[in-house]
Amino acid sequence: MESVCSLLRDILCLGLPTTGVQAADNPNAVGYQLPDFTLPAPEDAAHQAYLGLASPDPFKISQIKAQVVIIEIFSMYCPHCQREAPTVNAFFQKIEANPKFKDTVKLIGIGAGNSPFEINFFKKKYAVPFPLFPDADFTIHQKIGEVRTPYFIGVKIENGSATIYYSQLGGPEDSRQFLEKLLSKAGL
Repeated sequence: MESVCSLLRDILCLGLPTTGVQAADNPNAVGYQLPDFTLPAPEDAAHQAYLGLASPDPFKISQIKAQVVIIEIFSMYCPHCQREAPTVNAFFQKIEANPKFKDTVKLIGIGAGNSPFEINFFKKKYAVPFPLFPDADFTIHQKIGEVRTPYFIGVKIENGSATIYYSQLGGPEDSRQFLEKLLSKAGL
């Protein structure tokens, strides 16, 4: 029965385990550049302003006006993502409440296999205050190594590039500790 439950969890939460993967085989390895992909500009003007986007054109992570971008790879269907949504929201609120980090650290979510409808459903149901982006055809998910969800990638934005400094399966149990860990690893 345990193996059936484990298989079901893996199906719901997408992808393959990333433990034991060599850096050369892992597109999310710390110290490497984030794989190249674009996202559609958010329709919400407040989210465009939050990301510092000058136009409604598609953009790359490296174009976000921040020193650090935290990317959550999630799925509307992932029970772990659903359970951790309030903690991730609290994590976002802690960033926004701190004047030192409000303009330097940004958080976004990418819904692996999720359509715009599914993204909006998740956003409303869990009152997600930060920008979420659909990846309905799994294009981005494939580029980042078909990770399971929730998966967090921290990138430092420097000289027009996005260098990975944090890459981990699983979300935060405590928003304050998670923030401290991510900021410390980013050197902030």
